[in-house]
This record gives sequence, structure tokens and C-alpha cells, in this order.
Amino acid sequence: MPNAHPRYRGRFAPSPTGPLHFGSLVAALGSYLDARARDGEWLVRMEDLDPPRAAPGAAADILRTLESLELHWDGAILRQSERGDAYQAALAELERMGATYPCACTRREIGDSALAGTDGSLVYPGTCRNGLLAGRTARATRLRVDDAVIEFDDAVQGRMRQPLAADVGDFVLRRADGLFAYQLAVVVDDAAQGITDVVRGADLLDSTPRQILLQRLLGAPTPRYLHLPVAINAAGEKLSKQTRAPPIDRARPGAALVAALEFLGQRPEPRLVDAPAAEILAVATARWDRALIPRVRALRAGG
Repeated sequence: MPNAHPRYRGRFAPSPTGPLHFGSLVAALGSYLDARARDGEWLVRMEDLDPPRAAPGAAADILRTLESLELHWDGAILRQSERGDAYQAALAELERMGATYPCACTRREIGDSALAGTDGSLVYPGTCRNGLLAGRTARATRLRVDDAVIEFDDAVQGRMRQPLAADVGDFVLRRADGLFAYQLAVVVDDAAQGITDVVRGADLLDSTPRQILLQRLLGAPTPRYLHLPVAINAAGEKLSKQTRAPPIDRARPGAALVAALEFLGQRPEPRLVDAPAAEILAVATARWDRALIPRVRALRAGG
């Protein structure tokens, strides 16, 4: 039976914690161009998995900004806040195969006994791996990583290798507050949407081995990966709501798109600053070249 979808299917998956800023635009534009240059589909997913972090109206504002930039997506918006049943089914499958265990550790207890991992997070020391201590109550659910060593080729960052036990440890699938963890949700959603290519910021590069392990356990396909440089400010901080990154000016879409293209190494013509967004995207799609993307994890915005 022929595949109902194009060979390439990408996505942009923002967290609605605030307006779209330059760092998010880089991820949106990079994923959009990579998909369109290959005559593929480009989907948008709202990663509103964590209600306390979601800002009221932010999801709608992000979509309006994408539309003002002529970054039009295919199909319906998938929202993680509506996907709890799918995540629960995946977690139940992992539990049936004995790949998970309950964890009673508090954040403070882990902090007192854990080592720092490669991405700055703490490596879980395995306190609850062989069962809960007497009198303790389960708070979270973790995945056993055992001796898994994950290797994959990233289209920009190159060959990657991560021994999960040493660099991450057994990681959380369902949090102490009952919410499902990002690592599980993104794997379930990429599989459900038939995503073939993941283009996103390099701040998520160290999460990719965890996701590949989950894909293998759940029998889901592993997409191809391309991790773009993360936009940082003069202080070396990732552009975000927390670092007060200004929102994209919807009144000047050409300037925003050209700046993002320059950041991605695509060498846009200066005249495009004053061109309509649709023209900029048409030219950028025709000239999109992965080889020009800076092969670094982070890059100063505007520098």
C-alpha cells in the first residue's frame, strides 16, 4: 500500500510560554525550509504539556506570528495537552515489558547524591532501581537505561554518542506532579504524526539519545535529526522568555526572516529585507543549503 504522506515530514514544536522570539524563529524557519526544500510537509505541534508554564494566549499569539511571516503549516495543530491517553498507553506498554520502575526520591535527595550529566542535569544515582525503601511512596516513574549506548548521525552536529547510564541515568517518564515527561510525549507524538525529520535547536541534542531509546522500546521509527545552533545573547544565555528575549515584530516580517537566514548561514541578499515574506521564503527555499549552517551548538544572535 503506498505511503499516504510525502517521504519527508517535519514539524515545529514550540512551548507556549510566551511570544515567538528570535531563537524560536530560527527553529521554525530552519525546520520549515528543510521540509519545503524537499517538497515535504511541515506540521506545527503545541508542546503545552506543562500547564503551569503555559502563558495565557501564548499559543494563539505564536500562530499569528507564524502566519504574519507566511510560515503556513500543513494539517491540524496537535496539542500535547489533549494527548494524555496516548502517553498513558505508551507508559503502560513500557511498564508491561518491565522497562520502568517507581521512584520515591525528591529533587533535594537526588541533588544531594547525584553527579552532573553532560547537559548540566543530574545523573540519577539509581536509588529506587531495586525497589522502594520501607515507608517510601512512589512519586515518579523512571525508565531503566541499563547499559544502553546510543549513537546517531546529526546532519549538522555530526556523529553523536551517549552512554545513557553514565551521562543521564534512569530518567523520568511521569513526574511527581502526575504530568508526563517531555521525553515520552515527544516520542509518542513524532510516531503518531509520522515525523521523518526532526529539525530543532541544539539545546535538545543531549535529549535525543533518550528519545531514540524510547523509540526502540516502543517499536517506533527513528527520525533523521538536524540540530541547529541555539541563539544566545551577549551574556551567553539562550534567548528565551526568562532572558527577556523580545518578541518578533509582526510589522517587519522581512527583517526578522532575513536575520534568521543570516544566523543560519544562508547568505540572503540584502534587498530581501524589504521584500514580502512570501518572496523571501520562496527564494530561501530554492537556495536552502544545510552545508552552510554553522556547525556549532550555540551562536550569538546578531553577532
